Amino acid sequence: MAQQRVLLDQDQFYCSVCLDLLKEPVDIPCGHSYCRSCIEDCWDQVDLKGVYSCPQCRQTFTPRPVPKINIVLALVVEKLKKTGLQAAPPPALCYAGDVVCDFCTGTRKQKALMSCLVCLASYCETHLQPHYESPAFKKHKLVKATTQLQEKICSHHDKLLEVFCRTDQQCICLLCTMDKHKGHDTVSAAAERTEKQRQLGMSQQKVQKRFQEREKKLMELQQAVESLKSSAQAAVEDSDKIFTELIRSIERRRSQVRRLIRAQEKALVSQAEGLLEQLKQEIAELRKRSTELEQLSHTEDHIHFLQVTKSLSSISVSSDLPSIVVRPLQYFGDVSKTVSELREKLEDFLKGEWTKISTTVNTVDVVLPPEPKTREQFLQYSCQLILDPNTAHKRLSLSEGNRKGLKSLYDPPEPVASPILPANSHLSFDGMTFYPPELKDQLDKM
Repeated sequence: MAQQRVLLDQDQFYCSVCLDLLKEPVDIPCGHSYCRSCIEDCWDQVDLKGVYSCPQCRQTFTPRPVPKINIVLALVVEKLKKTGLQAAPPPALCYAGDVVCDFCTGTRKQKALMSCLVCLASYCETHLQPHYESPAFKKHKLVKATTQLQEKICSHHDKLLEVFCRTDQQCICLLCTMDKHKGHDTVSAAAERTEKQRQLGMSQQKVQKRFQEREKKLMELQQAVESLKSSAQAAVEDSDKIFTELIRSIERRRSQVRRLIRAQEKALVSQAEGLLEQLKQEIAELRKRSTELEQLSHTEDHIHFLQVTKSLSSISVSSDLPSIVVRPLQYFGDVSKTVSELREKLEDFLKGEWTKISTTVNTVDVVLPPEPKTREQFLQYSCQLILDPNTAHKRLSLSEGNRKGLKSLYDPPEPVASPILPANSHLSFDGMTFYPPELKDQLDKM
């Protein structure tokens, strides 16, 4: 607590100009104390007309006073230096980008808090006090510290811009109302600000309303897109499932047809193999009998021939052979033909159904905002067109912020040389030339 009191008491031992401990402290007639070098430099730079003022209270002195050494302050400052106490960091030091106090001198300048539109200067907290305390500054207008003070001053009269000319849509000073803007529709800047603020509020309401409408449309469209994606994914999954089942059904039918063919093949092959075995046995017996008969036909023993012939005649040869019709590669031709017909019917059916499916898919649509049709709807997308003065016609002058073209009356049209046209064959009006239709072809060839 004691340390805090000492720090607070030390504030009176710092120079308000250099913000450091007083060096060779001197007093001026108003009672404020400064470093001798600080106050001398301040008075050397501020006024060249013989009027000098205090940097803090702005009290003026004429002639220039002679600062007197304050012995008590000098002794106290020396004691403070010996005790090793350092100056507390000055409040609101100025950093890069801050507005600098115009009345702080030295290397350690303070940050400006307010700017005066009458003095056209910016002040830190210390140098701003006279504007709050002195009656002479009561009518001065203070604004937040800014570096754009010159933009608030009329470039013709060096006066504060406090009037708005509605005719020319620009800020002017009071002298401009009696000079260049005499007779124009002028109001105070505050009144125009109120009107512009009202218009701005209306525009802001429209923008906010449109923003909310667009945000609602955005949410609806996003929901529609998500719904569309979900529906498409579900349709893809369902169609994949159905086609998979259809393919499986065709696979099952194919397997059944294959089993039927193989079963029929097995039955027929088994029957044919039985007949083949029977035929082989009969052929073997017939071959054996043929051999015996051949041998008998060459025997010379008549008795043996007759005896054997009698025994052979008693053996009967079966003449009941199975009826076998051989049709190579034609047994299951009808099956292949039937399956082929099924394939053609299925393809025709799928082709017809595909037309219905594709038509159904193409009819799916997302409800989008309608195209503009009325003037109000088209005006939502309107913008100001600005003409380019570099590409305008040489006899065309631009006005109203390069948004309107005016025909120049001071630049007469150049004469058109038309030696092949007869006299009085064309009409000129306001710089434009009109020709009869029958001379159009001749004019095009010029």
